[in-house]
Amino acid sequence: MDRVIYTAMSGASQTLNQQAITSHNLANVSTVGFRAQLTAMKAVPIVGNDIPTRTMVAATTPTYDSTMGAFNYTGRNLDVALSQDDWLAVQLADGREAYTRNGAIEIDENGGLYIQGHPLMGDNGVLTVPQQSQVSISSDGTLSALGAGDKPTTIAQVGKIKKVHLLPQEIERGDDGFFHLTQATQNERGTVMPDNPKAQLMSGVLEGSNVNPVTAMVDLISHARQFEMQIKEITTADENAQKANQILSLT
Repeated sequence: MDRVIYTAMSGASQTLNQQAITSHNLANVSTVGFRAQLTAMKAVPIVGNDIPTRTMVAATTPTYDSTMGAFNYTGRNLDVALSQDDWLAVQLADGREAYTRNGAIEIDENGGLYIQGHPLMGDNGVLTVPQQSQVSISSDGTLSALGAGDKPTTIAQVGKIKKVHLLPQEIERGDDGFFHLTQATQNERGTVMPDNPKAQLMSGVLEGSNVNPVTAMVDLISHARQFEMQIKEITTADENAQKANQILSLT
């Protein structure tokens, strides 16, 4: 009886974790370039000095949904979308690279290009453009800038956006909302990825989240039902244990 209660208890605990992950996905249904996090349940035997009679249930997030989200036309010159398995590179505060599908580029007052508050990387480092200039992005990522008050014939190339090709198994989601190279990828390809010259950008377009809100809501209901079932199992096992103790006390 004790094993039944323990198994149901660990299952109920991990179901709550699974529900939190699904809620996180649902909360990001309108986040640009968001990739839904996938969950899985597995049984983990408890190893110790006693007899191995208990098994713990654990919820894991082995990977993410790599399918592309819908493309939304914005008409904004600094909004870009990428082809499958291509990523934009940003620089983190510690100097490392991270990767994102969010193509909503912003320019600060100093001409720096940023995504979600982090500098956007080019093929030769962090990208900057002349202040107060009009910027356009070509399909290969080349940045062209026209200074304020300049003639159209004076437009000049000021850099090229770095586009990195990474397969789903080569990266993992970080707590900062960006994707990072797995340790195996770093060992095989290094810590800095090269530019992919074959990658194409679509200007004036943003990739939406790949979370299906209907599916996510159904999953939330399923998690709630599963949690109720496990709590009911704990209650039933406890009642059976109490009745068994009453029978033993009579004898």
